[in-house]
Amino acid sequence: MLALRPNCECCDRDLPPDSRDAFICSFECTFCGDCKDKQRGGICPNCGGELVARPIRPAGKLATYPASLERVVKGGGCPASF
Repeated sequence: MLALRPNCECCDRDLPPDSRDAFICSFECTFCGDCKDKQRGGICPNCGGELVARPIRPAGKLATYPASLERVVKGGGCPASF
């Protein structure tokens, strides 16, 4: 089950579980659309994986399977271009 991390790990922007602006790689590195667009070819700067739209967990399932509350942020914030 996906963790659904609550923020962009580059700029720390909030990304709630129903956000259409959340993108993840296969390791669940999580970025907002603006930071994803800074990637050449939509590649994760951490692992080299493809960044794809994060699926939205149905609201009725969030009570039983809540999104993560753990915020992950890259040291130094979001560089101009990674």
